Amino acid sequence: MTTKHLLLTSKIIGCILITTAFFSCKKDKTVVQPQITPVTLGLYEYASGINKRIFLPITLVGTKAVTYYTVFDTGSSGMTLDATDIIPATMITSSGFQFTGDSTVVNGITITSTKGTISFGDQLSSTKEYGNLAYANITIGDAQGNLALKRVPFFLYYKIVDETGAKLPAHASDVFGVGPGNSYITSEIQSPLRYFNTGTSLTSGFKLATLNKSLFSTSGTYVSNLLTIGLSNSDLSSSGFIMHTLNLSNGGGYSPNIPATIAYNGKTISGQILFDTGTPSTTVIEDSDAKLASNAIGSLPANSTVTITTNKGFVYTYTTSSTGNLTEVQNPNNTGDYRTIFSLDFFISNEYLTDYSNHQIGLKNN
Repeated sequence: MTTKHLLLTSKIIGCILITTAFFSCKKDKTVVQPQITPVTLGLYEYASGINKRIFLPITLVGTKAVTYYTVFDTGSSGMTLDATDIIPATMITSSGFQFTGDSTVVNGITITSTKGTISFGDQLSSTKEYGNLAYANITIGDAQGNLALKRVPFFLYYKIVDETGAKLPAHASDVFGVGPGNSYITSEIQSPLRYFNTGTSLTSGFKLATLNKSLFSTSGTYVSNLLTIGLSNSDLSSSGFIMHTLNLSNGGGYSPNIPATIAYNGKTISGQILFDTGTPSTTVIEDSDAKLASNAIGSLPANSTVTITTNKGFVYTYTTSSTGNLTEVQNPNNTGDYRTIFSLDFFISNEYLTDYSNHQIGLKNN
């Protein structure tokens, strides 16, 4: 072998050695997923007479800093927000938003041409909101604890009227709906809490601690640690919640209504129960053949006992009084609503959980 060949061979071997050394020293890169933990926020407990509310503040919509207190509502799905003072007044008319094209962006809020009407209540009494599908980054909570959520679909309304057609004041009925379904306006509008990034360690959903009866006030009392966003494995398996699998409804996504028996006044009926933080004072039992309800509405007298037993064995008993646990019996043929709706008083004695990922609701006696 010539000297030239020896030099060439030496270079090739050197390259092989360098390459071998390079690959032998290279380490696989492991992508470490950030450990995401649940976020806990406080809510405001408010009372006016017999009516109670729990409010969740909204402090940023798009790029617009605001301070609005939305009704935290387990009985509806999706946030509804009045457009007043969020977008220019020149864009808002009694017949709709003024813009051209399929959508427009103002103050970081995308307003689409998808229109609709949302009703709260039943055919005897309802509030109607008229507006459009919109998208925006939002911040929920306030200086005492908050959470930023990205590009949340919601219902931006330009007009709100009561059952008589009278226009209500701006922001009179801003609602933060956290139900498991979706809006009948469009399936894109769902609970904003679904837009919390749970990573791989949490399940999408929330749990609501029992409310403190003594802290409801006319000024609104901030109560910490009421709302937990993001569910751990222990929440779903070992925390004592009785889980109820939800059914898929037509058009509205998964229904929050739970099959149960309802015992009152010495009789027992079957029903579908909605546990609704958005109902401020009066539980409504729907009974199509109750004499009490034959003419429309009847109130159970104080010291009446009501017991519900769900199809999964959750049992809750309460006694009516003149100032709490108010209960009416209605005829669904009059109201057009077959659901028995439990008011906010239920949440003073019971914990509540919604698992969006697995389509189930958990109930727990406190």
